[in-house]
Amino acid sequence: MSSSHYPPSHQPRSHHAAQRHLPATAASHRAQDGYTLTHAGRQVRIGPVSFWIAVGAMIVMAVWSAGTGTYFAFKDDVLVRLIGRQAELQFAYEDRIAELRAQVDRVTSRQLLDQEQFEKKLDALLQKQSTLEQRSAALGGDLSAIKRAPKPARAMKPSPLSDSGDYVTPRDKTSALAGGTLAAKLNKVALSLDTIELRQSASLGLMETSLDGKLAHVRNVLAELNVTLGKHADITGAIGGPFMPAKPPPKTASSFEQDLYRVSVARAQYERMTQQLRTVPVRKPIEGDIDMSSPFGMRMDPFLRGPAIHSGIDLRGDTGDPVRATANGIVVTASWQGGYGNLIEIDHSNGLSTRFGHLSKIEVKVGQHVKMGDVIGKIGSTGRSTGPHLHYETRVNDTAIDPQKFLRAGDKLGAIN
Repeated sequence: MSSSHYPPSHQPRSHHAAQRHLPATAASHRAQDGYTLTHAGRQVRIGPVSFWIAVGAMIVMAVWSAGTGTYFAFKDDVLVRLIGRQAELQFAYEDRIAELRAQVDRVTSRQLLDQEQFEKKLDALLQKQSTLEQRSAALGGDLSAIKRAPKPARAMKPSPLSDSGDYVTPRDKTSALAGGTLAAKLNKVALSLDTIELRQSASLGLMETSLDGKLAHVRNVLAELNVTLGKHADITGAIGGPFMPAKPPPKTASSFEQDLYRVSVARAQYERMTQQLRTVPVRKPIEGDIDMSSPFGMRMDPFLRGPAIHSGIDLRGDTGDPVRATANGIVVTASWQGGYGNLIEIDHSNGLSTRFGHLSKIEVKVGQHVKMGDVIGKIGSTGRSTGPHLHYETRVNDTAIDPQKFLRAGDKLGAIN
């Protein structure tokens, strides 16, 4: 079979017809600027961008289909893992909540402990302050300079965790600063109370030493006078009451209480002895300095000009000058008594008595209670006298004793009012 060659434009029609009758399977030819799809004699021209978009969509759909299939194939394992993860997160959350609760409990416990310690310390200071005030009252002092302990500040309780698990952070810094300030104040008050306690103890020791010294001094002076004081402290005053013996503090008592008991006993003894001394004629019978014109004992009688016993001392003075009782007592004589002239005699108990002679005026009555320093008469020159003066006698068990011994004892004892 021979073939003929024709130009392209003169190709036989049968060739184009053959092309139109291609089988149903699609054929694609790429031109220079795109893709051409041919199906059943129809041609569809697609650009490169659209082509690749379509290809990409098909790939995505294929991947999605593969993934969906895989999911349905392994969905049980995935759900188990998700549930496990959720459980782990929940447990971790609950552990965190428990840890925060424990932290809040620790903070709360610490704050409660600090508050309890603060209250205990404050109570101890208040108790100590009350004790010092009682001691001051016993000593007759004053604690107005004591600083009062500050009132306790109400502690801020930490807010508990709510059911939702919210956590409130405590104000640790503010609480620490406030606690430090209160602690400093309490320490300052404690130091002040300690200082006062030391001062009280020192004052108590000085008081005990002073009382012991005074008691010893009074006893020595009375020993020089050879005077024994009786049971009656002051016959001019009414004293008495039911007997309630003072019990010494137990051995477990503090040193202050034991010292206070000793001081109280010494003070009671001194006060009683002071009251008893008021019955001892140690005061001067006249005001001013003693100007003695005639001593006690042997002297020349001013009338007979011979030796005589003078049972007292003569003290110069002007007529009308006051004469005072030299001790507490009861007037037993208030009248004219021969050579004494106007005489006053006072019984001071314990065998002690005094006589005041030559008075120009008597201002007391028999049976009258007089106190040391009371005016009982006036200086004069009545009786056996050569001029205005006071004849003064002191007697022990009705025996005349030199009054100068008692006057010197009064100078040693000091003023007793």
